[in-house]
Amino acid sequence: MTDRETLRNLIAQQAVVRGQVVLSSGKQADYYIDMRRITLSGTAAPLVGRVMLDLVSGWQFDVVGGLTMGADPVAAAMLHAASAAGQPVDACVVRKDAKTHGLHRRIEGPGVQGRRVLVVEDTSTTGNSALTAVEALRQEGAQVIGVADIVDRSGGAVEQAIRAAGLAYLYAYDAADLGL
Repeated sequence: MTDRETLRNLIAQQAVVRGQVVLSSGKQADYYIDMRRITLSGTAAPLVGRVMLDLVSGWQFDVVGGLTMGADPVAAAMLHAASAAGQPVDACVVRKDAKTHGLHRRIEGPGVQGRRVLVVEDTSTTGNSALTAVEALRQEGAQVIGVADIVDRSGGAVEQAIRAAGLAYLYAYDAADLGL
């Protein structure tokens, strides 16, 4: 089985939780995709890194990151996979708001000013988290080159929102890929 097939199976078996939930977008759904069961798994996280790097193999970027919390383990997995492949990239964490102590930073990690940044997410319904990260990164002088999700559960809404912001968008899996 390929990394892509193995990761899809792990997501479908371990991350899909059936039942009524309210998503971060405020929408109600009859299932939840708990991607932290995947992105924080010692078995699955390396697959996340490799699958996501393969997904965006045609894009040139220096830094990968997104809005904390969903993007953090995705970016870390990609950082490790890129390094193992001999093509290191940096990662960053975008906070919802700047810290009120220390250096008062909103974006943690190596600097992003003037650098090409790929925004990532674990799963998206509206694209709002990714777009919040895009805005913060652009304010810091980053050149955001696109957005990539592990799972797009939106049926096209996220792609539309990201493209409306003038960015390219890719995802590894959609709801149908997971049998939803």
